[in-house]
Amino acid sequence: MNTIRKVNMRNFRPSDLDGVLQLIHDTIDVSYAEVYPPRAVQFFKQFHSKEKLLNRHHAGTILVIEQSGEAVATGALADGEIFAVFVHPEHQSRGYGKALMRELEDRAAKQGCEHSELSVSLPSRDFYQTLGYSIVEECSRDVGEGQRLDFWKARKSLTR
Repeated sequence: MNTIRKVNMRNFRPSDLDGVLQLIHDTIDVSYAEVYPPRAVQFFKQFHSKEKLLNRHHAGTILVIEQSGEAVATGALADGEIFAVFVHPEHQSRGYGKALMRELEDRAAKQGCEHSELSVSLPSRDFYQTLGYSIVEECSRDVGEGQRLDFWKARKSLTR
């Protein structure tokens, strides 16, 4: 059952850096290691490094959902693209991801974006499709040693 409890969703603060990084890396370890080869998992972790999180913070918006003072979900928006949406595995299926996506899409629309675009990983494809995202491109990246990172580009109209 998808029920969202009262949560505190707010803008990222630099003091959140370590907690949000841990949340993202824990989620990658649990959700991605099952479906991606080790080098792809490492690529994801490097793509979501401390430096890159701070860059996203300065270039756009990062939201954090916290429960009992701990970051349990996060997502980012920059230039109409939503990315780095992660819900800690212990807190999934509670509506946090949907709440983040609604807020990020609303903010993108207020910025004048007619569409939202994002990259879809193997474990998140069904989630994004239930939110109305359409796959527009299949992508694959060579991450070395014969390993590949497969993903999709997806798009959704924000005009209502």
